[in-house]
Amino acid sequence: MRILIDTNRYTDFANKDPAAVARFLEAEGLIVPFIVLAELRAGFRSGTLSRRNEDILARFLSNAKVRPLYPDERTTHVYADLYALLRSRGTPIPANDIWIASLAVQHSLPLYTRDRHFQNIPRLSCI
Repeated sequence: MRILIDTNRYTDFANKDPAAVARFLEAEGLIVPFIVLAELRAGFRSGTLSRRNEDILARFLSNAKVRPLYPDERTTHVYADLYALLRSRGTPIPANDIWIASLAVQHSLPLYTRDRHFQNIPRLSCI
């Protein structure tokens, strides 16, 4: 199975969390949303191990089963629909997470995350 990974699950994997490592190893493909890359790199720049963390991420991205995913015109429509739905229900989530959810919904990919607020999004499968 191909999975879309959230920032917190990449961090778990990088920190050698056994459950995350097992999930990453068993997945057919690991899809990394552009916003996860941005969040990771922003965190790296704020820390003291920026170069080391960037090197680890570069090695991860060079793996044949890892692929970054970027939005397109259709993604913006999915984003707008999810934003409006969450707002109308009174269950807003951070904008970056709406981008992540939009890509997962658009491409029918399960999202590997620890964030419970993704459960408020219909048509989004979380693991």
